[in-house]
Amino acid sequence: MHCPFCDFPETKVVDSRPTDEGQAIRRRRECLRCTKRFTTYEKIEKIPLIVVKKDGNRQLYDRNKILNGLLKACEKRPVSLNVIEEIVNDIEKELYNSMEMEVTSQQIGQMVMDRLKKIDEVSYVRFASVYRQFKDINTFMEELKKLLNEK
Repeated sequence: MHCPFCDFPETKVVDSRPTDEGQAIRRRRECLRCTKRFTTYEKIEKIPLIVVKKDGNRQLYDRNKILNGLLKACEKRPVSLNVIEEIVNDIEKELYNSMEMEVTSQQIGQMVMDRLKKIDEVSYVRFASVYRQFKDINTFMEELKKLLNEK
């Protein structure tokens, strides 16, 4: 690891500690020439995950898209940011653990809806209305009836 101050190639690790719930390691390093300290982060390199959209286009997976969708669905609802983060982390973990290099946006949407349904029904219906693109009030009512019948 080169020193960012003097570019000397030798440094020593002064302190290491886990961050991001054990997903990364933060290291404090000291340059052996100029003795200045700096921080580095070590993370597991993840396999790129490709999301196949409904129209067949492919995009790199972006956790922020799931997070933003959940934030909109849960707006003004009693769902904490921690719970939303847990949902995103859980989905992301499941996606990477599947070892598939491609996943459809429909699979991701279904994963979100499965989790939202257990947490907050109003947020679930909000998310489902956008995700399933309800065409009219009848399809919306059908979804509400399914939800009520499950209770």
